[in-house]
Amino acid sequence: MDRAHNKPIPPRHSTGVTLIEVLVALLVLSIGLIGVAALQANALQANHGSQMRSQATNLAYDIADRMRANRQEALNNAYVGQFDALECPDATEDIPETTGNVTADDITEWRIALACGLPNGRAQVSRSGDEFVIRIRWDNGRLAEDESQEVEEFVTRTEI
Repeated sequence: MDRAHNKPIPPRHSTGVTLIEVLVALLVLSIGLIGVAALQANALQANHGSQMRSQATNLAYDIADRMRANRQEALNNAYVGQFDALECPDATEDIPETTGNVTADDITEWRIALACGLPNGRAQVSRSGDEFVIRIRWDNGRLAEDESQEVEEFVTRTEI
């Protein structure tokens, strides 16, 4: 009530303002949710990339350990060469039979692990004196931002 004149103050009607506020809030919320989805996608991509690098690290240490266990053959360059991944077996009966040759079996098992662990995995083992260089490459096209990143490489050096 208006105290000076004792007349009631007519109520103010605000038409449409609430609807505009709701629409603006929905717009802000939508942009926020799109940002969260993009952040989640980037996190998944980075996680997959780090998993591939971890797998390559494990494979490099695996062949280095196999060479240390069979040191004389490693020093005779039996493990030196370029290796493409074999086919990843679907079942245990698809795993190749052992040959009785430790070096050949090591390399075959490692090439299978390379195929199962990395997409289009390839490896190279080279030697310079007592130092061996193990290079593992894989297809990174799914995560690459440009063509220069389509193949990723992990390199490690070890002495036997």
